[in-house]
Amino acid sequence: MKAGYYVGDYTYEVRDIPENEPVEDQVKIRVAWCGLCGTDVHKFQGKNGASVVVPPIILGHECSGIVTAVGPECKYFKPGDRVACDPSYGCGKCSWCQQGFPNFCIERHGVAKGFSEYVYPPEQNVYPIADSLDLETAAFTEPLSCAIHGLDLIQIQSGKTVVMYGMGAIGSLMLQLIKYSGAGEIIVVEREAEKRELALKLGASLAVTDQEIEALSKELNIDYVVECIGLKQTMEQAIKIAGKNGKVLLFGLGDPEEPVSFNQFEAYTKELSIYTSFLNPHTSERAVKLLESGLLDTKSIISAELSLEEIGSELRALEYSRKGKVMVYLSKEH
Repeated sequence: MKAGYYVGDYTYEVRDIPENEPVEDQVKIRVAWCGLCGTDVHKFQGKNGASVVVPPIILGHECSGIVTAVGPECKYFKPGDRVACDPSYGCGKCSWCQQGFPNFCIERHGVAKGFSEYVYPPEQNVYPIADSLDLETAAFTEPLSCAIHGLDLIQIQSGKTVVMYGMGAIGSLMLQLIKYSGAGEIIVVEREAEKRELALKLGASLAVTDQEIEALSKELNIDYVVECIGLKQTMEQAIKIAGKNGKVLLFGLGDPEEPVSFNQFEAYTKELSIYTSFLNPHTSERAVKLLESGLLDTKSIISAELSLEEIGSELRALEYSRKGKVMVYLSKEH
């Protein structure tokens, strides 16, 4: 079967590798679609994603597909089932898993390398999807589940004012979740005019530039700030503009070589709470249910549908990733 590898030194290759049969409780899934994530780009650029990266590795983790075979210990799936995957494995046995934090599992590793024709996750990482849910949309399960976890942490209260940075793929999902949380006013910070228009379409009350939000923050108390870009300057500004008793969620994946600085005394006088969000513990099923509900618009977020072979050029140029979500097609089933 074909698989797309990051092999180090800004190099991507599509390789032929053996196709296996599932063992134990593995579920063999013919991948239909897989999203290109910002962490894939980080890995290609020689930085770490959620874990330390040691190439060569198969990229991709936001996948959906059709079950073709199951291991002898698998109980809940059969060939023909339509499914989505949670790529992050928690052993269920270590102290962190026992406390309900599989995202901190000491044996955690990826079990759905989606830039390949088949993946073999254990059934605990596989979620059935309704026949009404398109498989391309189902591939949004993993990023949506991460966004759900982030918002769970800050617990947005209805009627409050929320500022969100960035209308990339994850920001576009996050904005819609914020809308359905009952926020009174949602202000999106985005430099690109086309993306500001998308923000208004997806539920923002107002869409402004990073210069304009500085002035607005002096006029109103911003209760929540959600940063979905991961740049040092936007993370620092997110902390700066938050109002009294504000909560700041630094959701975007930052560069480990560019630590964020902020005025601790100012944060102290405003009694700020600063949060970060790591992976997606116990939120994948909720993500599937939300996608099945039809409440979320994912089609407006997709900027391109590319083959495994075309991803090498995209990782170098980021032509479509800057505009929205790039979806990689494998079997291309719906």
